[in-house]
Amino acid sequence: MKLNYKLWLEKNGEKYFGDGPCDILQRVDRLGSLRQAAEEINMSYSQAWQLITELEKKLGFKLLDKQAGGRSGGGSKLTVKGRTITETYASFRREAEGILSKLEGKWFDRDFYRKIEN
Repeated sequence: MKLNYKLWLEKNGEKYFGDGPCDILQRVDRLGSLRQAAEEINMSYSQAWQLITELEKKLGFKLLDKQAGGRSGGGSKLTVKGRTITETYASFRREAEGILSKLEGKWFDRDFYRKIEN
């Protein structure tokens, strides 16, 4: 057995930012393209576009600066607020994973498994 969990941010009881949005925004930041970020996770560009648009609407601010294609090509980059929410959430997530791992070891140790397996 292994502890499993999901974390996300809510606003007025509605989920609005979590692992999925953070992942795609980190990929956009690395690749400079929403289309390429979507391709990496086997998501259609239209799904990715819709996800970002809905997030921006819920949050009340832009996550990406989008540049239309053309001779020089298009692309996307994180806005200052997009970078802030992405980096803060990712840092929180890493720290939470470490703390939850320690708690798992404390509460679900070998003794626990011996008690429930016999």
